[in-house]
Parts: sequence; structure tokens; C-alpha cells
Amino acid sequence: MKRRNRRRGSSPAARGERGRGMGDKSHVLSLSYGKDSIACLGAIEELGWPLDRIIHAEVWATDTIPADLPPMMEFKAKADAIIQEKYGITVEHIRGKWTYESHFYKEHFYTGGKQQTAFPEKNGIYGFPVRMGPWCNSRLKVSALSKAQKGAACIYIGIAADEPARFHNLTGNKKSPLIEAGWTEEQCRRWCESNGLLSPIYTDSARGGCWFCHNQSVGQLRLLRKNYPEYWAFLLKWDEDSPVSFHSDGHTVHDFDRRFQMEDEKLIFPYDNFRWDMLEQDLNIRWF
Repeated sequence: MKRRNRRRGSSPAARGERGRGMGDKSHVLSLSYGKDSIACLGAIEELGWPLDRIIHAEVWATDTIPADLPPMMEFKAKADAIIQEKYGITVEHIRGKWTYESHFYKEHFYTGGKQQTAFPEKNGIYGFPVRMGPWCNSRLKVSALSKAQKGAACIYIGIAADEPARFHNLTGNKKSPLIEAGWTEEQCRRWCESNGLLSPIYTDSARGGCWFCHNQSVGQLRLLRKNYPEYWAFLLKWDEDSPVSFHSDGHTVHDFDRRFQMEDEKLIFPYDNFRWDMLEQDLNIRWF
């Protein structure tokens, strides 16, 4: 692709300072730190589009513990420094009113639905998010992001040119510089690699997203328990208090804990065609 010079005029930093207030008509990049989101920086520069602000909604598990695991938090700090040096814009880290824990214990009463009434004796708080219509994304991230982006002339979103299933998200003042520049997901990855901005979620076992997410895979839960026992302890505590089961099929964090403990004791293997009824069987004598 032929690169274009960045639009001349005031510096990005100066434009960013003018773009702090509501109704400022600024051009904002909504940054998630995924490869497509970060690669928007390169596409914006190539297209010569204006960029005033870069905003990231930071989710917190508790008042002092972020939702991202330590490798991801380290990467964010590294990426922020590179972005500041190269583009002259400070990434704004915003947070919502609620942490995961504070909203988990917020007063609420469920009515109807299999998952919601799994533990009616614990009713009275939100507990774990339900699979259909979870509260976590809207309360912990979207509301804060929407408030910070209010009044922007344009919001840049990282949707690659080969992701047509996501094009419906580009409504109103939302645009994807990647689509305009014709950048595919693979091109985004290569750009991030060449600029030292590829997230660890693409190169090792670090989880992308919240470590307490009820939608994460069994493998990710297994790694969380092994590598971050202090975080696993939070999940076990929340599991005891939640009126909502961790998984929509009714299985709890304690169920997973028991499963992983049996794996540690070599009573079952991680990829042994697992069935939940194995936890109820007599496994003292078993042939593998």
C-alpha cells in the first residue's frame, strides 16, 4: 500500500488536549489493545485521517485488582509508551462506576429462568452474569465508554476489511480505518508485530479479556487456577455467594475446582473425554 503523510497542522497531542470536553467534535480511537484495534493507528496514518484522542475502557475486578491478567497489563503499559512516543497522544484509561465485585454484590432479585433461580436461597444480589443479557459488559465498560465518547465527530473502531459479519457495527459516526485502507486481519497482525505492538494473547497462553469471565474456556480456567491461585480464590468466594450458577448449564466454580483437583491427583486427565458424571464415580480403581 502507498503510505500517505499524516495530516499537517497542529500536533496530535495539541489536538488531543482540545478534544477532552463533551461536544468537542474530536476524532476518537476506541482502543481494546487487540491487533485490529491497535493497527487502526497505522491505517489512520496511511489514510491521513485526523486523530485527537485514544480511549480505553479499563474494567476492574475489585477496587485494586484489574480485570486483565498481569501479562496484559504489562503490555498495555508498553503499548501506551510506544503510542505516546510515536503519535504524541496519551491513551486515556477510563473506568465505570462499578467494579465487577461491587456490581456482583449489588442488590437484585431474579424472577424466572433456569439459571437465574439455580440457588434461590442466595437471591438478593446480582451474582454472576447470566448468559443471555449479561450485565457485565454494559455496566463495567460500555456505559463509561459511551460517556467518554459523547460528542465525538467520529469514533474509529478496529474492524478489519475481511470481517464483513461485523460491518453492521459501523453505524452513525463509527468508522473503520482498516476497511477504508483495505487492511485484513493478517495485515493488522503483521503491522503490530513490526511495530512491537502485538498483544501477548496472540503469542502465548495469556488470556485476553477478564480473568473472571463466565464465557472463558475450560483450558483458560485451568490455567487461571494454576497460575493465579489468588484470583481463583476470588472466584470460589463469589461462587459461594452467587444466586446464579457460573455456567448456564448449572455447573459452578467449585465443580471446576473439583475437576481440576482430580486432574492434579491423576484420577482423570485433562483431555480424557471428560463427562461431569465422572466426578460422582468411584475413581479409586480406574484403568486409563
